[in-house]
Amino acid sequence: MTSTPDRTADVVTAAAPYLQSWLEHQRRRGRVPGVQAAVRVGGRLVLDVALGVADETTGAPLTPRHLFRVASHSKTFTATAVLQLVEAGRLRLDDPVGSWVPGLPAAVAAVTVRELLGHQSGLLRDGADNDFWQLLHAFPDAQRLSELVVGPDAVVFGRNEHFKYSNVGYSLLGQVVEAVTGTGYAEHVQRAVVDPLGLTDTGPEWEPARAAEYAAGHTALLEGELTRLRIPHVDTRAMAAATGFWSTARDLSAFFAAHATGDDRLLPEAAKRLMRRPESEIRAHGQEARWYGLGMDLKTVGERRLVGHSGGYPGHITRTWLDPEAQLVVSVLTNCLEGPADVLARGLVGLVDLALAAPEDAAGADLARFSGRFANLWGVTDVALLGGRLVLLHPGSTAPADEHLELAVVDGDTLRQESVAGFGSAGEPITYEWGDDGAATAVRIGGITAWPVDAFRARRAAQVAGEPR
Repeated sequence: MTSTPDRTADVVTAAAPYLQSWLEHQRRRGRVPGVQAAVRVGGRLVLDVALGVADETTGAPLTPRHLFRVASHSKTFTATAVLQLVEAGRLRLDDPVGSWVPGLPAAVAAVTVRELLGHQSGLLRDGADNDFWQLLHAFPDAQRLSELVVGPDAVVFGRNEHFKYSNVGYSLLGQVVEAVTGTGYAEHVQRAVVDPLGLTDTGPEWEPARAAEYAAGHTALLEGELTRLRIPHVDTRAMAAATGFWSTARDLSAFFAAHATGDDRLLPEAAKRLMRRPESEIRAHGQEARWYGLGMDLKTVGERRLVGHSGGYPGHITRTWLDPEAQLVVSVLTNCLEGPADVLARGLVGLVDLALAAPEDAAGADLARFSGRFANLWGVTDVALLGGRLVLLHPGSTAPADEHLELAVVDGDTLRQESVAGFGSAGEPITYEWGDDGAATAVRIGGITAWPVDAFRARRAAQVAGEPR
C-alpha cells in the first residue's frame, strides 16, 4: 500500500483510539489478562497502550512499562549480533559451528552458521526431555546443552533437508558469539544490539533485580475454566540466545524499526536484506508455504510483505511484525498461554491499512457524531471513523478490516452502507436516534435496532423475557 511514513503516522495517530478500543474488545472476549501493544511508523511511536491487568491474582493494572518475556524474539536479536560479526569480518556465514564450538560430534560440527540461523541444521528442537517448558525442571545449563548436542538423537534431519525449528541450534549460536567475541553472550548483545538503540526496558536474560517490573505469566484456560493460575518467571540459562529476552512492546517496536529500510544503526542494507530474504520454505501436508529468513519469519498480509518474530514463554505469548519498506512496526504482547498476540498484531495491520485506504481529503471532523459501538441480541457492531471516513466493522472479528463496509452520509440522521455483494445488509440505510445531549441513543442497521453497549446491557433481560419496550 502506497503511503509515506509521515502520512501513515498521522493516519494511525488519528485512528489510535479505535485501535485501542478494538484491542480491548478482543481482550475481554478472549479473557486475556493483559495486552500490551505498540505501533511505530518511521521512528514515531503512534500507539503505546496497556490493557487489563499485569497479574490476575493481585489485579494490578498493566502498564506500557511492564516487562514481558518475549522468548523467541531473542532469535532476531541473536541473528542481528551474528550478522554484525559477519559484517565486521570476524565470522563467516559458511563457517562450520565446530570451528568455534569445540567437542561437537562430526555431524553437528559440520553445520554452518547460516544453517543454524535459518533452521536448516536438522538438529533437534529442545531435547528428549524438554519439560523445562512447563517448569518441571530447570532450563539447560551449558553442560546440559553440551550433552544434548552430543547425544544419539541430536541430529534429526540431514542438513538442508527440511526446515526444522531448533532452540538448541540458536543456543549454539550463542556459544559462537561468545567464542568470537571472548565475552559472554548476554554482555555482548547488550553492548552491540540493545544499548546502541537506548532500549532501557530490554535485556537478554532474566533479571531478578527487576522482578517487580515483570508482568506475571498465566496459564491457559482448560475447558470450563474461568480463572487462570499465575506462572513464575525462570531463567532460560544456556538457551538465552534462543529464548531468554525480555522487553516491552514499545522497545520491541524500536528494535524492529532499526531493521527497516534506510536505518543503518545496527546493520547495513545488504545484511538486513539477507535476514529478510526467504531462506527456508515451511510446507507440509499440502498447506500453503510459509517462509523463514535468518532470524526472522516472513508473511504477506494484504499488500504488505512483513517480517518479524513471535515468542512463546510459559505464561507469555508475543508477536512483532515489521513492514521494512513502509517503516511500520506492530508489536503485541500477551501475558497468558494461548494469548492471541499474532492474531491481534495482524488485525492491527489490517485496520491500519483500512484507515490508509481512505481518500487523503476525507472529511473527518463532522462525522465523529455517528461513530460508536452498538449492541443488540445478535452481537456488537462498530461505526468507526478511520482515515477520515466512516466504516462499519464487527469488533468481535479477529480480522475486522476484511469484513468492513464503507458508509456514506445521507443526511443528519442517516448513513448508507456501500452497495457490494454480501450476506449482510449492504446497500441499506443506517438510521440514528439522538438524545438531548446529541449522542446516539439507538441505531437501526439494515432494519434491526442496536443500542450503545451499556444501554443494551441494561435492557437485555427484559427484552429476552418479552416484556414491552
